Amino acid sequence: MNLKKIFLLTSFFAFSTLTNCGKEDEIIPDVPVNIQLDLNNTVYNALNAIGGYVYITGGYKGIIVYRLSYDEFVAFERACPYHPQTDCERLVVDSSGLFMYDPVCGSSFIITDGSKINGPAKRPAKKYSCLYDGYYYLYIRNP
Repeated sequence: MNLKKIFLLTSFFAFSTLTNCGKEDEIIPDVPVNIQLDLNNTVYNALNAIGGYVYITGGYKGIIVYRLSYDEFVAFERACPYHPQTDCERLVVDSSGLFMYDPVCGSSFIITDGSKINGPAKRPAKKYSCLYDGYYYLYIRNP
C-alpha cells in the first residue's frame, strides 16, 4: 500500500470518528401503546380544562397527557431523549404548565409539540398519537 492510500484511509477514519463524537446512541425503545382514558373518571379531572395535564402509566417510562384545546390532546413519553435508559431521567411538567423538562440533564421541551427548547438532548420529546371521540374517551397509541 502506498503512502497516499494510507493517508486517505487514516483521514477517512479520523473524519468519521470526529463527526460521530457527541451523537446520541440511545433511542427510546418502542413499546406497544394502546390506552383508553375515560375522561369522566375523576382520576383525569385535570384534563377537563384546557392546559390541564396528567401523568399516566404506559409507554416506556410513563406518559404525559396534555389538553391543547376543547377537542385536541397531545401525549408524550416521559423518558428523556438524552438518556432514555437511565432510571432517574423522566420528563416532568414545569409549574407554569408551558413546558416539560428533565431535572437531571436539564433538557426542556415545549408541551404543545415536544420540540426542544434547550439542554443536551438532540431529539424532541417522543410523541404518541391521540384520538378524542369528542365525548368521553381519549385513545393514546403509537403513531
